[in-house]
Amino acid sequence: MSLVHHHSHHHHKPAARHRAPGHESHNHHDPAGHFHHGDRPRSSRAMMWALVLTAAFAVVEALTGWWSGSLALISDAGHMVSDALSLGLGTFAIWVGKRPPTQRHSYGLQRAEVIAALLNGLLLLAVISAIVIEALLRIHEPTAVSGVPVIVVAFLGMLLNAINGWMLSRMEQGLNTRAAMIHVMGDFLGSVAALLAGIIVWWTGWMPIDPILSLVVAALMLYSTVRILTESIHVLMEGVPDTVSLHEVGEKLAAVEGVHSVHDLHIWTLTSGLLALSAHLELDSLECWPRVLQSIQYMLSEEHGIEHVTLQPEVRPAA
Repeated sequence: MSLVHHHSHHHHKPAARHRAPGHESHNHHDPAGHFHHGDRPRSSRAMMWALVLTAAFAVVEALTGWWSGSLALISDAGHMVSDALSLGLGTFAIWVGKRPPTQRHSYGLQRAEVIAALLNGLLLLAVISAIVIEALLRIHEPTAVSGVPVIVVAFLGMLLNAINGWMLSRMEQGLNTRAAMIHVMGDFLGSVAALLAGIIVWWTGWMPIDPILSLVVAALMLYSTVRILTESIHVLMEGVPDTVSLHEVGEKLAAVEGVHSVHDLHIWTLTSGLLALSAHLELDSLECWPRVLQSIQYMLSEEHGIEHVTLQPEVRPAA
């Protein structure tokens, strides 16, 4: 019996090279070695620029919201502060994820981006809760709002978040990047809500529209946040990725010529865009193993995007 470990990214090798007992061979095939991460430096720069612009504008928006009495503007500023923290976490996670594997972390620290996305989601829940509580209080006791300053600053906020969204859309679309995009889209919608609130208050003088639109933005943010939290927890719990069917992959492995059966099949996400698989394959004979291994590696890579594969061949017991 032997264990064959195949993965496409040579940076996953342990720091010290050694052959473990019972491991017959290790194939280091590299069809997609660019994964780690050709676009990450550009991603870091995009996140850093978005972070600086967002943090600077959040201060302007918060001061204007306080001066004008607009909850929609203050809530949008609060969301932009959380957005800046999100982008900071994302930038840090990209930097940590580039660190090489060690004896203690044989996969490296690539999953830092999933943890960052989880923290971002929790941060968003706190922001949403604060907006909802304040909005309900203001609906009960409407507060005077100055419309014109809100209109001007909200419009500038829309432009800023459109620029940030454009920069982030050009990045590698991992879980962490999507969490940052949700912050930015939430900011954009917050600015739209604040703009509408300012226009309605200026045109009609109806003050409750300000907290009502704040609740609408909070609801939109909550939907996206729950999705990111659910996906982050799913990855951390080693769940099967939504893009892959465990049953289908198992059937394809068992259908390979020379493979009698498959058991202990596991598929999980190491980090966004990098899937891993391990399985035990019962073979009619070890003589067909090189051909079986090559066939399986090609199939998993081309059809399912699984590059990090660990397979253990086992010879069928005699009847």
